[in-house]
Amino acid sequence: MNTIVEIVRSLTSSRSDILLAPSRVPSSGFDLSQAVEHLACTISGLGVDRTDVIATLVNNGPEAVTVFLASTSVGIAAPLNPSFKPAELSFYLADLRPTLMIISSETPAELVDACNGAGVPLLRVTPGSTAGAVMILDGGPPTLRALASPDPSDVALILHTSGTTSRPKMVPLTHENMTASATHVAHALDLTQTDRVLNVMPLFHIHGIVAALLAPLRSGGSIVATPGYLATHFFDWLIETSPTWYTAVPTIHQSILERVKSTSDFQLPQLRFIRSSSASLPPAVMEGLEGAFSAPVVEAYGMTEAAHQMSCNPLPPAHRKPGSVGIAAGPEIAILTEGEVHQRNGTVGEVIVRGPNVTSGYLTPAEGAFIDGWFRTGDLGRFDHDGYLTLTGRSKEMINRAGETIAPREIDEVLLDHELVRQALAFGVPDQRLGEQPAAAVVLEAGAMIDELSLRQWVEGRLSPAKVPRRIIFMDSLPLGPTGKLQRIGMAERLGLFDLDDGASTNAEFVAPRTRTEEVLAEIWAEVLGRDLIGVDDRFLDLGGDSMLAIRLLTRVRERLQIDPSIVAFFDRPTVAAQADLVDDLLFSDA
Repeated sequence: MNTIVEIVRSLTSSRSDILLAPSRVPSSGFDLSQAVEHLACTISGLGVDRTDVIATLVNNGPEAVTVFLASTSVGIAAPLNPSFKPAELSFYLADLRPTLMIISSETPAELVDACNGAGVPLLRVTPGSTAGAVMILDGGPPTLRALASPDPSDVALILHTSGTTSRPKMVPLTHENMTASATHVAHALDLTQTDRVLNVMPLFHIHGIVAALLAPLRSGGSIVATPGYLATHFFDWLIETSPTWYTAVPTIHQSILERVKSTSDFQLPQLRFIRSSSASLPPAVMEGLEGAFSAPVVEAYGMTEAAHQMSCNPLPPAHRKPGSVGIAAGPEIAILTEGEVHQRNGTVGEVIVRGPNVTSGYLTPAEGAFIDGWFRTGDLGRFDHDGYLTLTGRSKEMINRAGETIAPREIDEVLLDHELVRQALAFGVPDQRLGEQPAAAVVLEAGAMIDELSLRQWVEGRLSPAKVPRRIIFMDSLPLGPTGKLQRIGMAERLGLFDLDDGASTNAEFVAPRTRTEEVLAEIWAEVLGRDLIGVDDRFLDLGGDSMLAIRLLTRVRERLQIDPSIVAFFDRPTVAAQADLVDDLLFSDA
């Protein structure tokens, strides 16, 4: 199978449950293939052809699966993050120039307005009766027509990858790239028809698309399409759907392990293995997961330009090496030093890769991205004598926050849009939970005054929460190199920012809620975090909170208390007591 369409058509004969979702009727392979074909015909009937881009803005879950598969059946899929701010969405639409935009019934009005402002025709869908089915709400009555099968060399997917000194690059991936990578993942994990993956990864990211969608379908297995990782629901999903494995980024694995340690009232289901990718997995987390689930954890190495997987630790009985990203798992991998290619000699250099899963190039010129047919990853690493690859650092300046790559330049440009900011330089700072967090240094215009919180709130209105700097440092000047360029690398060390997680202890004396506001907030914390007892001095991150749970917490606060605090202001106050003070201020000011 060299195209995604062939993978979908291979499901037609299957009456087994292929696509499952919490609280939804499962779809068989036949049901899913029919739903994909119906939506694909609708898209095609709207005049979309093989070379047209179909942007999608659909929340994680079974609808995202069907929309993606249908989009690649007709044209070029470009799945976008549903949590984008309007300005971000407008940027990506201007870059992609899509022929059609598929949105869901849940898409916020402000994002619909951004689509309309870009002049993109809309097709709106909503869930159908089964997991894979979607109902078309609007977009005009299409003229159904026969679908032409794509060629393996046709582009199936476009994703953006962030650069450090320029705008995000568009990565085109062909059907051959995608199916080759799916085959590599399936082979590395020995996937069969009896395997079922619990997907908690976003389906606008290459990790989720290839490892948790195409690889299972390629092997005839099944998928549990969740709305994304929710710590309070994860174990319920495990018990309800009986998966044999899941794949996630290290920050999710760490959250899962913390909940295992803090809860003893449920029986963990048996998994065949656990997979980790998109960022380095701490060996202690790997050891803890293996002990908790009695299942091996395999760490893999991937990136968008390689359609995800490049290397992977093998499953037992083969040897796994904690701290290593394993052996080449599909493509060829080598080390580049001073123009020479090395393998298995311990030399540290830039990791390079080539193979059928690797893109042939960006849609816009990128000087130095390839050398003699090899793609330059920008990561530094070395092979040991057994052929296991260990990553030692990054030559690029990108910020890796829980596996999500953030371009510092994007943050720079938003800060520079503020009338009081003269210079801005974003950079990554180590974080115990997330790997890295964005921070920024700024130089204000002469005589200008603004506090850090106000500037962060201004950024919050223009970027998604993950990209908002956790700290903004005000400086008289920014460091320059010998050629006059700003020196981004090393900024955290220069400023003494070694960890944005202050590591506050969870062993403080328990203090019960003392006011009605503290009682309400403690109840909401308990609901979101799945805990019975919350003290006013407990800290959200220390109790297992993460960015996704933070959004959920704030949504409930807004609904129950009828206030609308800034997410930056709210989570600058990490305890119930501190948040209660902010809530009381807002309630009093509105009185």
